[in-house]
Amino acid sequence: GSYAVFGKQWYQRRVRGGPGLYYVDSDGQRTTNYMFSVGSGSTYAYGGMDTGYRYEMSVEEACELGKKAIMHAGHRDAMSGGVVNLYHMREDGWVKVSQTDISQMYYQSLEEKK
Repeated sequence: GSYAVFGKQWYQRRVRGGPGLYYVDSDGQRTTNYMFSVGSGSTYAYGGMDTGYRYEMSVEEACELGKKAIMHAGHRDAMSGGVVNLYHMREDGWVKVSQTDISQMYYQSLEEKK
């Protein structure tokens, strides 16, 4: 599968000594950053994330960007699965934002481009 994670607000707090966004790999190595994409389709997701990311994004903009990045990864990479499960990470936990079928989302985006 592919996962795209954004954490600008927590990254800002980490710099000041608060919580941060980390990726821990299967060997236990910990890396911190403001966004990650992992999994077999991560290179496809990073393409969208790198193109659309801005430092001052709203939560809604970040959610939409993450959703599109996962959609493209899922469409191009057969092992990424067929659903975008979108969660918003906050200090008090995770909130599920949406669950969207990748095929439906992809073909809807094609229609919007016409």
